[in-house]
Amino acid sequence: MKPTLKDIRPLGFQWQTQDPFLFCAHHHDFFPRGLPDMSPEAGLENRMIGQDFSGKDGWSMYHGSKVPGFPAHPHKGFETVTIVEKGLVDHSDSLGAAGRFGNGDTQWMTAGKGVMHSEMFPLLNEKEGNELHLFQIWLNLPKTKKNVPAHFKMMWKEEIPVETVRDSNGKTTEIKLIAGKYGERRALPPAPDSYAADPSNEVAIWLIKAAPDASFILPEVSQGTNRSLFFYRGDYIDLEGERISNDHSIDLGDMKSFEIKNGSQTGYFAFLQGKPISEKVVQHGPFVMNSNQEIQEAVHEFQRTQFGGWPWKSHEHTHEKGRGRFAIHADGREEIK
Repeated sequence: MKPTLKDIRPLGFQWQTQDPFLFCAHHHDFFPRGLPDMSPEAGLENRMIGQDFSGKDGWSMYHGSKVPGFPAHPHKGFETVTIVEKGLVDHSDSLGAAGRFGNGDTQWMTAGKGVMHSEMFPLLNEKEGNELHLFQIWLNLPKTKKNVPAHFKMMWKEEIPVETVRDSNGKTTEIKLIAGKYGERRALPPAPDSYAADPSNEVAIWLIKAAPDASFILPEVSQGTNRSLFFYRGDYIDLEGERISNDHSIDLGDMKSFEIKNGSQTGYFAFLQGKPISEKVVQHGPFVMNSNQEIQEAVHEFQRTQFGGWPWKSHEHTHEKGRGRFAIHADGREEIK
């Protein structure tokens, strides 16, 4: 392997990332038609309800018992960036905030000193299947930001910049900018206390769609900056003289730019970049701190306070079926799309 390519790995359900990222989960479910209560029309027999990651018949219930998803659970000490390309997510949290987002939207949540939230996948379509395609990226916080106030920000699809570039043969590549910049085009600002809020950290989160036979450039970065390209759909790419098939991630060397030559099918990629935080990471489930003692303190704090308690009727809270995309923030501010 060339020294400019640090590592090439097969992809799995949970993608391995580099500092400052902790991991990326990739969900692509083809749920059946929904019932009036937004649960799957297909029966739930032969599934381990509460712990179903089987992918049976092309979908999983995850931790949901009626509606698929992730009932109320805590986070502390890091950030989640949830990019929903297809389908919808119902968010509820211990701050009293809520929302329904998806079909191109992104939610950026800084857990900071602690928050409890649920992420349920309501199956609104009763006439045909309900496809869900999302990425959830865990971005670490440095020690100085581990205890900032919890906060979430919505990035609605109508506002997220998409840069279209053409190669010398006129082939196009679309780059959806969740964080960072490409050329002169900048993403929306992240959550205010985010590690990505400081441009000197060079954090980039992009989704890339390359036409068949298109070439595109990943620009050069500062020394020490980590970069990973996740090739999750397509046939192959040519990079630095190597042919790499889909379902692989590539950790790239720093400083130089890279030309990616896509194969004969449309290529789909996720790209993560950032300067490493370079601090000790101690993780215990949804708590990410810098020492074992801090983890113990975080667990005890959650047991004592529930990070504000749970103001909703159910830990698997879903919103009214007829509601569209919306967000209600902890301060009462409401956004409707």
